[in-house]
Amino acid sequence: MSDGAAPGGIQRWAVKIEYDGTPFFGWQRQKNGLSVQELLEDAAARVAGGRVVPSITAGRTDARVHASGQVAHLDFPAELPLVERAVREGISFHMKPHPVAVLAAARVPLTWNARFSAVKRRYCYRILNRPARPALDVNRVWHVKFPMDLGAMREAAGHLLGTHDFTSFRATSCQAKHAVRTLERFEIVREGEVIAFYVEARSFLHHQVRNLVGTIQLVGCGKWSPERVRVALEARDRKEGGPTAPAEGLYLTTVDYDPDPFGGPESGV
Repeated sequence: MSDGAAPGGIQRWAVKIEYDGTPFFGWQRQKNGLSVQELLEDAAARVAGGRVVPSITAGRTDARVHASGQVAHLDFPAELPLVERAVREGISFHMKPHPVAVLAAARVPLTWNARFSAVKRRYCYRILNRPARPALDVNRVWHVKFPMDLGAMREAAGHLLGTHDFTSFRATSCQAKHAVRTLERFEIVREGEVIAFYVEARSFLHHQVRNLVGTIQLVGCGKWSPERVRVALEARDRKEGGPTAPAEGLYLTTVDYDPDPFGGPESGV
């Protein structure tokens, strides 16, 4: 991989980030509150001696949505003598005490883009399925106290796998040009008192995962049949889909690239 130097005077760095989305107004900069992007760019600017360092992310998470493997790229001035450890630890240090940390950093070519170079995105949605409300996992799960039928939910999820028009399961404000997406994985497992939904695709529509989970939850609680999910999908009408699941249960877990910029041994430690 080339060093990412540019005639225009910038060097590009990929960073892998985890954060608790609870205190943020989402990823994107906002006028009315703190965002993850603002925090990241401000910290990167401090590493860069006060110069502006813009970012692009693999996926714009909403307010209260978490990430264990978010990816972004940052464009630093080319003349800065940066190494991986300094980028990773310097940015993390300047984001304290907020619940955001850089897990890895790698210099990448300017042709590499955190959003457009991604080949797959993975999300996990967590439902705490027990009568008692959460104490340790408050703001990190959706609490559903009624018993849920795992088999029925898995049957419903089967209707959603593959390539479909997901109009019924995207936000009405979604700005994507079309609603056709390929859902490569929709696995539902019980992990103790938690029901976890693992979803994979190259890209997702706005609120798609939360709308899918909100709909499947109706099946689990016996309010919908699995077949009704197929009917809602084929209707291509958001009014026919189920509710949007709460943001706090959703995690962006992984963004895949080929090659993986974080896959090699670290240099410049």
